[in-house]
Amino acid sequence: MTGIVTFDGAPPEGTINLGIGQPSPDLLPVDLVAKASQSFFDNAQPLELNYGVTEGDERFLYSLAAFLTEGYSSEVTFDQLFVTGGNSQALDLMSVVFANAGDTVFVEEPSYFLAFQIFHDHGLNIVGIPIDDDGLCVDALQQELKSHDPAFLYTIPSYQNPGGQCTTEARRRRIVELAEAHDFLIVADEVYQLLYFYDAPPPAYGTMAASGRVLSLGSFSKILAPGMRLGWIQTNEDLRSKIIANGFVNSGGSINHISSHIVRQTIDNGTLDSHITHLRNVYRRRVAAMDEALHEHFDSIAKWTRPDGGYFFWMRFDESVDTTPLREKARELQTGFQAGAVFSSKGQLSHYLRLSFAHYNEDDIREGIARMRPLF
Repeated sequence: MTGIVTFDGAPPEGTINLGIGQPSPDLLPVDLVAKASQSFFDNAQPLELNYGVTEGDERFLYSLAAFLTEGYSSEVTFDQLFVTGGNSQALDLMSVVFANAGDTVFVEEPSYFLAFQIFHDHGLNIVGIPIDDDGLCVDALQQELKSHDPAFLYTIPSYQNPGGQCTTEARRRRIVELAEAHDFLIVADEVYQLLYFYDAPPPAYGTMAASGRVLSLGSFSKILAPGMRLGWIQTNEDLRSKIIANGFVNSGGSINHISSHIVRQTIDNGTLDSHITHLRNVYRRRVAAMDEALHEHFDSIAKWTRPDGGYFFWMRFDESVDTTPLREKARELQTGFQAGAVFSSKGQLSHYLRLSFAHYNEDDIREGIARMRPLF
């Protein structure tokens, strides 16, 4: 054993890989979580180490509902919520409960590339719907509905991964209307909803859960720590009951029961709110640093829009550029990015790339961008 703590996708020492979409070590609040853990275990009862209630511990659900009510500026009730092991586990659950092998699911084009694998694992057919500066293109969605009957639409409405844009409120409401008219569900990946750096984004899809068409997925991975493996689904009673009836869920009790106890402490004592405020301030400065560095080194050869929240910049080059083979050359220069093609359900977008400002400080961001410039 080396004693070196690593993580999935850790770069070699000295490399500034701006493709890493994870928080930096200084933003992982060990002391906060340690104190919350101690607070829970100081008063824990033996049965709190049991399986727990299937949908989640009621005390946690009440605390989470209050937290989301404040964060969404719209009432959230505990009986709309279901505890998950983070969004990846939730997406897998959505694919099992609300789709069957051979069904079609709509995704944004581009979209979160690791979701594609989850859908493919369950034999689902993926159809991409284009997005623009205002989010998911409703006209294109309506056109695809003429030839497809999707089980659900997977969307990242706020600070989209990788595009960074927000779907407007008007489009969100129109998409819910289309879901009602065409009998499909909306699986909204809302992990960045609270990570805004300027003005708040349009209302979360979770605020429209009463429609019976919405499954809003949230996670503490982006606002507390990925290693907690804790998230939630917000939906209506009928859809929640279908999740609870799933065999895996019914067999195992509450998903990640102990983490929910610990996170409840951070909600109730106010430290989670303080931490999110800290994240917004740090990320706002990192966004500015990345935007400035990109203007210094890439103004003449690429286009991008500075994001107002989330984790990512999405850069577009001339169509003659293919960013995929450049990743190996980037490693030689001790830098890195995510190539655009992996975010396309159609195998396109090879002249794009994604950068993340979450994992490095401002000086490292500037250095990483400078190292990238000789590639183009």
